[in-house]
Amino acid sequence: MKKITFIAVLFFAANGLFAQAQKQISFGIVGASWEIPVHQDITIAPTAYTNWDFNHLTLGVKGNYYFDRLLDLPSPWDVYGGANVGFGIALSDGNTSELNLGLQVGGRWFWSEKWGVYLEFGGGKLGGQAGLGLTMKL
Repeated sequence: MKKITFIAVLFFAANGLFAQAQKQISFGIVGASWEIPVHQDITIAPTAYTNWDFNHLTLGVKGNYYFDRLLDLPSPWDVYGGANVGFGIALSDGNTSELNLGLQVGGRWFWSEKWGVYLEFGGGKLGGQAGLGLTMKL
């Protein structure tokens, strides 16, 4: 338990130290996530999302690598890719609750210092996932 507490303290202490990967909340049609920077180009995000059939609710975490510096993108744009893991909870009869592993790729465009729009595609054991929504920098 002490190790978990120590790691959590380090994790939140590092929060906000990095320039490109930023603390932000994204919420859209089928999900929401809270991105927390752990490196200049990397975030991890507690996340909750459903599929388009609304028969699973997945709670998990995803990690993203931001390609902005590598691609020399202007500041209003973000391009990222990563992996996710979560547990899909069955919301309808005939479905089972199970572990979900997947990959995602996405992009964002910020129209102001605080607000942007994102589009994300991905897939995993519980089927394809896609997201369209808003991002707010914290």
